[in-house]
Amino acid sequence: MKNSDQKLSMHDRVQAVLQGKQPDRLPFIDRMEIWYQSKCSSGSLPAKYQEMSLNDIHQSVGIGRQKFTAPYAFKLRNIEVVRTFENEIIFRDFEPVTEYFPAQWAPDQIPRDKAGTTTIEYVAPVGNLSIAYEVAESMVAMGGVEPYLTHHLIKAEEDYRTAEYIIEHTEIVPQFDKIREDQCELGDNGFVVPCLHRIPFQQALLEYLGEVPLFTALYDSPQQLNRLLHLLDLQLMEILRQMADLPSIYVEFGDNLDGTMTNPKLFKEYSLPYYQKYTDILHGQGKKVGSHTDGNVKPLLSLLAQSGLDVCESFSPAPLTECTFEEAWETWRHGPLIWGGVPSPILEKRTSESEFRDYIHRLLEIIENRNIILGVGDMVLGNNLIERVEYIAKEVEHHRLV
Repeated sequence: MKNSDQKLSMHDRVQAVLQGKQPDRLPFIDRMEIWYQSKCSSGSLPAKYQEMSLNDIHQSVGIGRQKFTAPYAFKLRNIEVVRTFENEIIFRDFEPVTEYFPAQWAPDQIPRDKAGTTTIEYVAPVGNLSIAYEVAESMVAMGGVEPYLTHHLIKAEEDYRTAEYIIEHTEIVPQFDKIREDQCELGDNGFVVPCLHRIPFQQALLEYLGEVPLFTALYDSPQQLNRLLHLLDLQLMEILRQMADLPSIYVEFGDNLDGTMTNPKLFKEYSLPYYQKYTDILHGQGKKVGSHTDGNVKPLLSLLAQSGLDVCESFSPAPLTECTFEEAWETWRHGPLIWGGVPSPILEKRTSESEFRDYIHRLLEIIENRNIILGVGDMVLGNNLIERVEYIAKEVEHHRLV
């Protein structure tokens, strides 16, 4: 493909980069759901997009459409799930199939069109657990923003046993057809990312306990915490075993990694060996592996280079985080590959047009002929100027690779 006049689709550009090949142009691809929903909710969607689908808007703007899709779901054996919104039951089922546990953030699970608290209770033979999500008025106005997790699953010592029971009795249900169906829906201008669960430590940190309780558990309840991590590891190992039958060249852990929470000391003990083990398995299946690293990864740059990860997706440099693009670019000279690199704040009005354009021109100069998948970290937001996304797309199209 190098030195060819053939114009590749955005999907093929992403695929070429993931395979270590050089496409005709750099891929520029990301998510715009939040921008779209925000504009629709506020009635400010530009007139030229009024009759367009989101796919068509992506095509018109010039940015490919990235979509996360779960390649499997969980059947919660012997568990009743009850969801309430503001104390009113909105869902009840026994042994339901759900794409995520314990996180439940899908729009059909958590109402996002009105402010309030949604509580999800898991009723098991050995006890009950619950999590809660909050949607504020400001979040409704932004349109479709993910709800905020206010109460994690494990709140007391006795909750560990119930969590263990649920994990031990959960059945993994492959849904590989959904990957194919979503890719067909996106077409050649999109790329579906099969999204795996977070690695065990990130699950414990962000879903099961929360930041402060987890740090406390490291000292006060190490046995229970290690048992939880062990069971989550066994579960993820089974998931990875089943991924051998997934016909995709790329999969990604949805880790939301941030080096200020998962600091270097914790990363070395609870993340690095797990990444290395998991990537070995997936590489053996012929797959490239990424992680959703949308936080401040400056403290972890050198460790991520040792992780076995092929891609750090949604990389969000300064001014969004403390990590500059140049720092990551230099440290990751031999990998992992960057997917991202455009910080969303430079797409806002508060950044002058000259500052914005200078950043993009400098970025394209820095990357030279090294592979990268350009995207907006973490995604295109409601307060981002779509004209600036269009500008990036045009600059990328003019940026010939030689």
